[in-house]
Amino acid sequence: MSPVRSATLAESINATLADLLEEHPELLLLGEDIGRLGGVFRVTRGLRDRFGKDRVRDSLLAESSIIGQAVGMAMSGLVPVCEIQFDGFTFPAMNQLVTQAARIGERWSGQISPSLVVRIPTGGGFRGVEHHSESNEALFARFPGISVACPSTGEDADQILRHAVTLGSPVVVYEPIRLYWRKNLPDRAPEPARSPTAARIVRRGTDLTVATYGAIAHEVLEVAHALDPDVDVEVVDLRWVAPLDLDTVLESVARTGRLLVVHEGSKDVGIGAEVAASVVEHGFDLLRAPVRRLAPERRPYPPADFEKEYLIGVREITNEVLEMTK
Repeated sequence: MSPVRSATLAESINATLADLLEEHPELLLLGEDIGRLGGVFRVTRGLRDRFGKDRVRDSLLAESSIIGQAVGMAMSGLVPVCEIQFDGFTFPAMNQLVTQAARIGERWSGQISPSLVVRIPTGGGFRGVEHHSESNEALFARFPGISVACPSTGEDADQILRHAVTLGSPVVVYEPIRLYWRKNLPDRAPEPARSPTAARIVRRGTDLTVATYGAIAHEVLEVAHALDPDVDVEVVDLRWVAPLDLDTVLESVARTGRLLVVHEGSKDVGIGAEVAASVVEHGFDLLRAPVRRLAPERRPYPPADFEKEYLIGVREITNEVLEMTK
């Protein structure tokens, strides 16, 4: 299939943030260098000029300060949309996210419903170093009270952000760095998701279900197109990893009888383990073969010259699909 040219992920997010700033006077952006610079990846470029420095705020170089401010703003009725420069920089803000933002609604017995969105550039494949290339979404998916989304296209990022600012609880949105300015993506089925938090079937197939999300979803689609018609792969883009849309995955497995979960974050105690366990628990009778996971092994992200040896790519996905369907 020919690659599809559409707005890049960065362009789509920029346009969505502009629309949200127009539509919601209580909404503001907060992050390191997001105003004058437009963010380290220029995703917020031009928004400060358009909406002013009170709506697009450059923060201190302190992630705990960013989320701490945002929690107070959200409790006051504002809707802060924060940007953390890299996923490895989220750890100083974990206390505010986990012990404050995630618990405020319950702590106040539902009397307040603070909307708070944290946008995080994530993943490797752009020659970053270890704390610039991690994929730590499974960590935040573990905590009740925090929703976690992982869009792989601008269209999905748009839907996710529009839903997130109305949810009344914290949402962490992981945006794949290597997709920000990528122009051509593998073709995907135009089937809409059933709801803003549902998974999306982006390719129909009969032989094997691959559940995936984020940047690596495009490598999975590339493999699926390349193997057709010898192997007919169905691809489910999870889009959200907390909450997980298990129903869509189970419906797909009911058609194919096989499941492979592929993700960029390390395999141990990851999203793939949760999906695999849930499918076995709720749909064991649907399976014709064991569920398998494909992800990097548990070790620190390597220096840039060795990241290709760490990341899962087309070759590894192809080999795994062929092994499962032979």
